[in-house]
Amino acid sequence: MTVTRLDHVNLRTAALAEMIAWYGEVLGLEPGPRPPFPFGGAWLYCGGQPVIHLVEVERKAAAEDPALEHFALAASGLDAFLDRLRARGIAFDCREVPGFGITQVNLWDPDGNHLHVDFTSGPAAGGAPG
Repeated sequence: MTVTRLDHVNLRTAALAEMIAWYGEVLGLEPGPRPPFPFGGAWLYCGGQPVIHLVEVERKAAAEDPALEHFALAASGLDAFLDRLRARGIAFDCREVPGFGITQVNLWDPDGNHLHVDFTSGPAAGGAPG
């Protein structure tokens, strides 16, 4: 067995509509087909693949949730992405990964989940929305 790629991330949320809108506006992900599970949720797609599975819960119980430090997505178009974040007033932190040629843009979704979007580097372009 060889792991070949990250398939998806599963997130529980009590703010389903807000999360769908945020991931659509910020990352360009679109809701798509989802099995008829007996609970609410949405699958968000990138390039024809469901990469974020949202599971609707009545309320988020932090003590019962598994720890997730962050998840990461690879992307292109760093300048356009930073412009999108600034236009929406979304706070972010932009860092170079020393020796790897990667610029990481760190941000947090409406539920407080940390994610970073990785770009093949040019110089990091600023840190806060402006």
